[in-house]
Amino acid sequence: MFITLMLFLCTSPVPHLVALEEVTSGKVTTSGDDFPPLKNDNVLRAARGEPVDRVPVWVMRQAGRYLPEFQAVRAKHDFFEVCRTPELACEVTMQPLRRFDLDASIIFSDILVIPQALGITVEMKPGVGPVLPEPLVGPADLERLNQTGTMDRLKYVGDAITMMRHMLEGRIPLYGFTGAPWTLMGYMIEGGGSKTMSKAKGWLADHPEASHKLLNILTDQVIEYLLLQVRAGAQILQVFESSAEHLSKEQYLTVALPYLKRIRDDLHRRFAEEGITPVPLTLFSKGAMHSLPEQAATGYDVIGLDWTIDPEEARRLVGPNVTLQGNLDPQDMYKPKEELRELVLTMVRKFGKHRYIANLGHGITPQTPIESMEVLVQAVHDAL
Repeated sequence: MFITLMLFLCTSPVPHLVALEEVTSGKVTTSGDDFPPLKNDNVLRAARGEPVDRVPVWVMRQAGRYLPEFQAVRAKHDFFEVCRTPELACEVTMQPLRRFDLDASIIFSDILVIPQALGITVEMKPGVGPVLPEPLVGPADLERLNQTGTMDRLKYVGDAITMMRHMLEGRIPLYGFTGAPWTLMGYMIEGGGSKTMSKAKGWLADHPEASHKLLNILTDQVIEYLLLQVRAGAQILQVFESSAEHLSKEQYLTVALPYLKRIRDDLHRRFAEEGITPVPLTLFSKGAMHSLPEQAATGYDVIGLDWTIDPEEARRLVGPNVTLQGNLDPQDMYKPKEELRELVLTMVRKFGKHRYIANLGHGITPQTPIESMEVLVQAVHDAL
C-alpha cells in the first residue's frame, strides 16, 4: 500500500513517530481520553507568554505541494477526499514532520470545508484552485445554506484530529484552524479565489443587511467548528482572515474585526460553560497590518504577521502582552541557502525569544526547495 511505503521514504528528526498503519490496524487507540503527554510544548508556552527552550517554528501549508510525498498522495486521491479521510489527512499532516524538526503540526484540511458543510459545492481544480460552481449571487441565495447538522458533516475533521494526536505521541502540539467569516464570504460569492473580491465587496455596498446576515451565519459556524476541533484534541487554533488585504482599514474594522472578536469571546464563553481549558487562539489577517493595535485588543493570544511589516514595528504596535507569529516572505525561500539563513537569523533576533513563534508571512509556495525548509528550521533554532 502506497501510504505504508511512504513512511520509510524519509528519515525523521523526530524519532518513533507512530506509523499510520499502527493506527488503522488498531494497535493505537484513537480515543480522545488518553492522549500521550506533550513533550515539546514550546509553541504553547510562547503563545501564553511563558519561557521557551528554543524559539518554536512551524510553517503555514507545511503539509503541501512542495513535498513529493504529498504530490504522490494527491496523484491517487482527490484533494477533498484527502480532507475527508482521516487516515489520509493524518498521513499528509505527518509528512513534513518526518523531514523537519518542526515545533508544531497543523491538521491537514481546508478553510472551505465550512461552505461545503453548508451545502455549497466546492471543487479543487488542478492549476486553478478551489472552484465553487454555484456561488451566492444575491441575498435570496442565503436560503440555500443548510445550517442544520453542519458539525455532523464536519465530524471527519474531529476524527482526523483525534487520530493525529495519537500518531504524534506527544512530540509536538497540534493546531486546528478555520477560515474567517469575511474570507469564507468572499469565496462563496466570488465562486473561487479572486484578485479583486469585486463581487463580495459589491455585496457590502449593495446588500449590507444580507452581508452581515451571512457574516453572522459564518461566525456561528466557525465557533462551533473550532469547538469541535478542541473537543477532538486540537491544542491551539488559528483563524485565517486571508482576504483582509482586499478591505480598507475602515472596512476591516467594520466588516472583519467585529466577527473575529466575537469568535474569540464566544469561544471563551463556551469553554467556561463546558469546563474546557482554553487553548491559545491565533489571528492571522493577511494584508491588515494597518490595524495591529486593534487586532491586539481583540483578546487573541497570538497575532500572525505577513511580510510587509518590520518585527520591531509590529512589537511596538501590539505591545508586550501579545505573542507575534511570522513573518518571513515566502519568496525568500527561493534565495541561496546562506542568504536565506541570514534573513532568518535577522528576523528571529529582531523578534526576540519572548512571545514569538517563527513562521512565514503566508503559506509556503509549491515550488519551494525542500532544502530551504531545512535551512529555515535550523536557522530559527540557532538564532537565539
